[in-house]
Amino acid sequence: MRRSPGVDPKETLGITVLKEKDSAEWYGQVCLKAELADYAPVKGCMIIRPRGYNIWETIQSEFDKRIKKLGVKNAYFPLFIPETFFEKEKSHAQGFAPEVAWIANKYEGERIAVRPTSETVICDSFKRWVRSHRDLPMRINQWCNVVRWETEATKLFLRTREFLWQEGHCVYSTEEECEKEVLMFLDEYEKLLKDVLAIPIIKGKKTEQEKFAGAKNTYTMESFMPDGKALQSGTSHNLGQGFMKSFGVSFVGEDEKPHIPYSASWGISTRLIGALVMLHSDNKGLVLPPKVCANKIVIVPIVFEKSKKEILEYAKKVRHLVSDYHPLFDDRDEHTPGFKYSEWELKGIPLRIEVGPKDFEKNQVVIVRRDTGEKEFVMFDKIQERVPAILEKMHHDLYSKALQHLKNSVKEGGTWEDFTNIIADAKLAKMPHCLDMKCEEAVKTKTAGVTSRCIPFENNKLNAKKCFACSQDAKAMVLFGRSY
Repeated sequence: MRRSPGVDPKETLGITVLKEKDSAEWYGQVCLKAELADYAPVKGCMIIRPRGYNIWETIQSEFDKRIKKLGVKNAYFPLFIPETFFEKEKSHAQGFAPEVAWIANKYEGERIAVRPTSETVICDSFKRWVRSHRDLPMRINQWCNVVRWETEATKLFLRTREFLWQEGHCVYSTEEECEKEVLMFLDEYEKLLKDVLAIPIIKGKKTEQEKFAGAKNTYTMESFMPDGKALQSGTSHNLGQGFMKSFGVSFVGEDEKPHIPYSASWGISTRLIGALVMLHSDNKGLVLPPKVCANKIVIVPIVFEKSKKEILEYAKKVRHLVSDYHPLFDDRDEHTPGFKYSEWELKGIPLRIEVGPKDFEKNQVVIVRRDTGEKEFVMFDKIQERVPAILEKMHHDLYSKALQHLKNSVKEGGTWEDFTNIIADAKLAKMPHCLDMKCEEAVKTKTAGVTSRCIPFENNKLNAKKCFACSQDAKAMVLFGRSY
């Protein structure tokens, strides 16, 4: 994660590059100048500023309500994990080894890891908490931070060494129930992204090469950014009995015999904020779906000395009408209306309500959408009716636009030439593949980092008998692309 060279957000208020020309620089400027984030003293880490954290609080609040209705309970587990816990689940330990941050001082002769994920420490607790079939299913979630000591290039929100997330961990008596709920939580993620964040996704199963370390199956949601990269936006893992066996978790069944349960884990993180910025924002700055905004409206009175008192009083009546949307009220004297418009567009407030002398005379306001710039003249007595309708239309339009982008970005092919052409065009390549891990690794090596994103659930009929990369028999259509 690098500071933008030559750009000081305190000196230059607006976005100075085009999204289409330099998406990396544009993205960094939007995050900084919209006051979502700032750089931290430690390389690869970030500061989430109040405007950015408000978005995360909304995601937390919305998802927390949903999972609690499904019987999930919140808890908190330690940040520090003994090395012996990782050693109990070998494939898990090997998968996370390059990313684990270790504390320099040993505790009782043992190395201590800073949590990269919590399967091990939570399974150790399940060993004590799960006794009988009556204890199951057990569904636990925690909201916390994790540390993964990335060596690759980092990027605000999208790829940082420390990030915030939620991780759900569940235990079940049967494999069928485990698999069913793994997919259920993936569906809940999809609803959250569609209903609140206006982000369309492709759901699918991860290949053996890309699945979570220690999982039996990993299911994913992949979104696609305008710069031609996929973003893993949430995952749900069927962990089978592996972790349960490794940590000695068992329960007495209805037959009064001991049984080994099945476990699952699922998570989303603050990288969703990065997805929002990258997907919806434009060259004026931040664009956000209204439902994630703490302040959905800014009211800008346009005052002249002669009519200042009347305009401000009228504008305050408007503010009262829309108080449920936590409106900002910008009556600063030191800035022009044009400056204020640009500032609030940069910061992504969904609706601007302008109140000037002519509006006062006509008993109306002007409502301006952030995403399209469309203006609508609304009578005072219709404001409470029109505001929710405009906000709902804005959400619908943002989702529809992003969905069309996603559909246009998936291209199907059957040969290596098709594949390279699709990737060169910054699209997602849907290809017939053998699912052999060595073949998949070879594809990644030959293309300097293109990976399989998932085996899509929908429209997965094979279009060829042979793998596009090695000519073995093809087993499934697999989505490939560059990614964050």
